[in-house]
Amino acid sequence: MDGNLSRDTPRRAAESPESPRTLDRQILALAVPALGALVAEPLFVLVDSAVVGHLGTAQLAALSVASTLLTTLVGLCVFLAYATTAAVARRLGAGQRRQALQSGVDGLWLAVGLGIVLGALLALAAPWAAHTLGAADDVAHYAAVYLRWSACGLPGMLVVLASTGVLRGLQDTRTPLWVASGGAVFNAGLNVALVYGAGLGIAGSGIGTAAAQLGMAAVLCAAVVRGARREHASLVPHAGGIWANARDGLPLFVRTLSLRAAILVTVFVATALGEVALAGYQVVNSVWGFAAFALDALAIAAQALVGHGLGAGDVATTRRILRRTLQWGVGAGALLGVVIAAGGWWFALLFTQDPDVRAAVAVGMAVCGLLLPMAGWVFVLDGVLIGAGDGRYLAWAGVATFVVYVPVALAVRAWAPDGAAGLAWLWLAFAGVFMAARALTTGWRARGTRWMRTGA
Repeated sequence: MDGNLSRDTPRRAAESPESPRTLDRQILALAVPALGALVAEPLFVLVDSAVVGHLGTAQLAALSVASTLLTTLVGLCVFLAYATTAAVARRLGAGQRRQALQSGVDGLWLAVGLGIVLGALLALAAPWAAHTLGAADDVAHYAAVYLRWSACGLPGMLVVLASTGVLRGLQDTRTPLWVASGGAVFNAGLNVALVYGAGLGIAGSGIGTAAAQLGMAAVLCAAVVRGARREHASLVPHAGGIWANARDGLPLFVRTLSLRAAILVTVFVATALGEVALAGYQVVNSVWGFAAFALDALAIAAQALVGHGLGAGDVATTRRILRRTLQWGVGAGALLGVVIAAGGWWFALLFTQDPDVRAAVAVGMAVCGLLLPMAGWVFVLDGVLIGAGDGRYLAWAGVATFVVYVPVALAVRAWAPDGAAGLAWLWLAFAGVFMAARALTTGWRARGTRWMRTGA
């Protein structure tokens, strides 16, 4: 599975595109496998939603709260993947392969330590966290059960992030694809077996997700270790390297914190719109996450190619990568938007038998579908700036967009009606106003050259 770690990778990645068609091939060679891996990851949430949704509306609403908290916690640590991708790609572009893998190994140790600490904290704080988001007593109970079991897999989730970042930086998006696909299939079978076969209910869903993530982490970590041994990189944890990974990831942590805070505010608003809107939000959010991760495949390609190009000092190619990946992002967003907007009612049938929830899902998906082209623009620009190591700007931009979004979201909480109409207004605020603010801040930055720092 780690065949793409061969020594001829720098030569292939460094080839300068001479035409849009050649550049398209380079982008797709990275984006298509990344697409499979990124689409497989949201399948964990989609499968959980489909399985748990048939247990009852309270359980589905609880999963909305629990999965939001869990993905928020994991998402705050996404710097383990993003910062590592940029750092490894730059060193690869500069011909420093051993140093690239050494940085990746240090990132794995950081992921293990963070995972153990955060998993313990999540298990302890689960009931309090669910109530803080405004969940009713029965919903909060089910949410806490799911969180406590899934917290066992948190170290695995973070190791998956770190090892995937290393492999992406090495221009290998195929290994994460195979591992994520296998993990999704294993998760689906285990969830059905534990929830219904063993009669564990929502706890079985949490156990299945944790087991699948730990298994994925073991396989991906082994791939990185094999590459490190071939380059004679040390596998022993180095305090300096671990600290460097944490320091480089801090701006991206702030950037991600602002994004996750916006999502938490969105769930906070959804809880005030009633149980129907909250259950509908869980389904729509699952599909939105599926589409967002699919679009993010282009951002992954941009991260690796931009980092490699700037590491090699090739500014002209970097600018061409920017333009072409943006075209792909907007086009893919438009295509996915049509599918989601037109198929909202049919998607709803997969997740719930409640007619009110189905109506809310259909309306929410129509709003999301219309706004997905703009989301494609945003995700690609994010990837470009992350690949360039422009984390500080992204941190400040993230705070600014959050400040813009909060009063709009709170206005929806105060004045929007319950049910389908309220859910539509909520998604218009998030997928419209919030994403527009991100599009403006990242687009303005990309027009200049201050983000184009060359060298390793």
